[in-house]
Amino acid sequence: MQKKYLKTKNGFTLVETMISISLFLIIIISGIGALVNTNLIGSKAQNMRSIMDNLSFIMEDMSRNLKTGYNFHCDIGIGDLTTPRTCAEGGYSMAFEASGNTENPDDQWVYKIELGAKAGEYNIFKSTEGGSTSPVDTFVQLNPDEVVLGVDSKFLVLGDETGDVIQDQQPMVIIRLVGEIYYKDTKTPFSIQTSASQRFIES
Repeated sequence: MQKKYLKTKNGFTLVETMISISLFLIIIISGIGALVNTNLIGSKAQNMRSIMDNLSFIMEDMSRNLKTGYNFHCDIGIGDLTTPRTCAEGGYSMAFEASGNTENPDDQWVYKIELGAKAGEYNIFKSTEGGSTSPVDTFVQLNPDEVVLGVDSKFLVLGDETGDVIQDQQPMVIIRLVGEIYYKDTKTPFSIQTSASQRFIES
């Protein structure tokens, strides 16, 4: 009588199964970690872009208003705001007559860079009522809290004063903003500059 032998296939052992599951989990966890990290980087880049867009908007707004203004007056703490005044070395504030405004000491547009709550940290402000602080403070902060300006941020006014060393130059303003962007314990330095030449032809 002939005996028949059944051939059986051996399956995975417990050790092999555990190793396979462990490798699978390591790959999945690494993939999830990379995905989360990529998402965080993308979110940070988007927020930084939003902050930089805000800075660009501030510069564009100032430049557009200055181009149609006149009687540029640097350093609002000195003299009548209706009197043009240059400061080639730069100042922390400036005023000008906006297009269509009458010349009086209460309606000038004023930009100023002022020290904040912490030493060395500055903010930029705007007023459309001659920089009045009484009875109500008319200054509005332009930069977001994440943007901190430094001491090198200044306004330079050129060619807008009788007897200026630069003769026959159309009045212009150079705006320089230097500082740092603080976002989630990360500091990113920036330095931007633009200039605006007065379109109004003075007689």
